[in-house]
Amino acid sequence: MSDLGLSHVALPVVDLDASIAFYDRYAGLQTVHRRHSVAWLSDLTRPFAVVLLEVSAVPHPLLPSAHLGVGVRSREEVDRLCALASDEQCLVRAAQDYGPPVGYWALIRDPDGHTLEVAYGQEVAFNIDRAAESLDHAPPAAR
Repeated sequence: MSDLGLSHVALPVVDLDASIAFYDRYAGLQTVHRRHSVAWLSDLTRPFAVVLLEVSAVPHPLLPSAHLGVGVRSREEVDRLCALASDEQCLVRAAQDYGPPVGYWALIRDPDGHTLEVAYGQEVAFNIDRAAESLDHAPPAAR
């Protein structure tokens, strides 16, 4: 793996352990590096991490239009996560189906007020592959 390109996004959090548990539970992210007040989380599918930085307060959390998004394996998984979030009183927006390329998605609030989107059926990989393929066939001067 290489660290070329977009490698991480950093989020301030008040309680590092609570945030690690949230992102494990709702996004399937695992801690791949930890030291005092910092944890790197990854889904182990690409060289990208969510970096959690422990701070005393989070004055500007990611709100619904600014959010982290994670794809899950099925609509049923979106529904399961919504039920869990509802039980834990952190469901921001129940699942909705917007069709391709947006898919079936819901919004969940993390312990610091940051928003996590869980989605099934988004076409991010398809659109990236299509864009990369068109660049592969473009004349060298256009790349």
